Amino acid sequence: MPTTVVDIWGPISPDARAYPSAPEPHEEWSLAGGTAWVFYSPLNRRQLVRPVILSDGFSGGSSNLDQLWNGLEENGDFRFISELHATGRDVIVLGYDDRTASITDNADTVIDCIRRALNERVGRSKLVVGGFSMGGLVTRYALAKMEQDPGLPDHETSLHLSYDTPHEGAWFPVSIQGFTHFATDKFGDHPLAGPVLRQFSALLNSPAAKQMARWHIQKVDDTAEAAPERVAFLQALEEVGDWPRSVRKIGVANGVDTGTGNGVAPGATAVRCNGRTLLDTWLKTQAQGDQEVARLQKAGEEPVLVRTGGLPEVDGAPGGLFGAPTPEGDPGNFGLAALLMTLLGNEVDADRIATSCFIPSISAVAAGDINGQEALYQPIAPDRSALDAFLCASRNEGHTRMTEELGAWIVNEIVSSS
Repeated sequence: MPTTVVDIWGPISPDARAYPSAPEPHEEWSLAGGTAWVFYSPLNRRQLVRPVILSDGFSGGSSNLDQLWNGLEENGDFRFISELHATGRDVIVLGYDDRTASITDNADTVIDCIRRALNERVGRSKLVVGGFSMGGLVTRYALAKMEQDPGLPDHETSLHLSYDTPHEGAWFPVSIQGFTHFATDKFGDHPLAGPVLRQFSALLNSPAAKQMARWHIQKVDDTAEAAPERVAFLQALEEVGDWPRSVRKIGVANGVDTGTGNGVAPGATAVRCNGRTLLDTWLKTQAQGDQEVARLQKAGEEPVLVRTGGLPEVDGAPGGLFGAPTPEGDPGNFGLAALLMTLLGNEVDADRIATSCFIPSISAVAAGDINGQEALYQPIAPDRSALDAFLCASRNEGHTRMTEELGAWIVNEIVSSS
């Protein structure tokens, strides 16, 4: 059954998906702020010879090995861990106690994991370090910090990889942010929807989300802009050199590099409901110019309008999607809002848009500011990227979907860089 490596909404979705159990790791390392699960290559006789550290990304709560294993290995397309094992690479899956914590805090867990890997390593092979989604950003910062801080050891890493990582920012639709904060304020004590709404709002207002989001609102009537936490993180990243300098940097995007969007029209009504608790409440996809992106009305009260101005058409941009909506999988971003509207006792229009872009392709391959409409929708040339090499998917697909196209390219890059 297809799944993604990072399950963004899984821990909070009312239709949470259960995953088959992962095999027992050969070793389990308890780290400061996280856990590392070690799977030795069969070629290395249970010794750590050629370590590849793969970091989890952004979601709620702590990392789940079952979910990560299924995304990496049992995804129905490409057995990433098995392919790495076949080349003699030992895989260290790195998880965090809190995936919503600050990127800089979780970077300390990465550093602890690198220290442990260097201590356990047999021989002198260089490490490969990287991650999925936010994990690529956490490891990027950690390696750069280790190069700049004389009190930290040499990371002895030859290659950094990132898989659909928001190097230039992530997109959480302002309409969904507004709806979530509004509904949490009005219905946070609802017996069915309340717990989910509180978790959803907390997830969007978490330190990691604020650092990743190119535009953020803390509450329903805020102006969408970069959160102070993002500004501070970008400054911290700049202070450590922005990128690690002594490694080869590669990355992949779950979106195309042709500039072709995902088909989501700008300014379209993504989801609309009417019923017992919400009256004529709707969320729209992002369009350019001044726009009302949401109308929110609790029964018996005046409507609240959420407005934006000066934003590009990000929902329809080429890039990794908020999951592929399936009965047993991720509901998508607007799809999750529809589920919550239903739980609140309302009827949702059948004609809806379930999901949209999360990580624009130009962000995943560090090729431009996602604030620019033209940059979002134009072909990506290799010389625009801050990466040494990158590959974009041949279609716009679910964020951190592991495919043979992207996974095999990464394995080849790892082998050729050694």
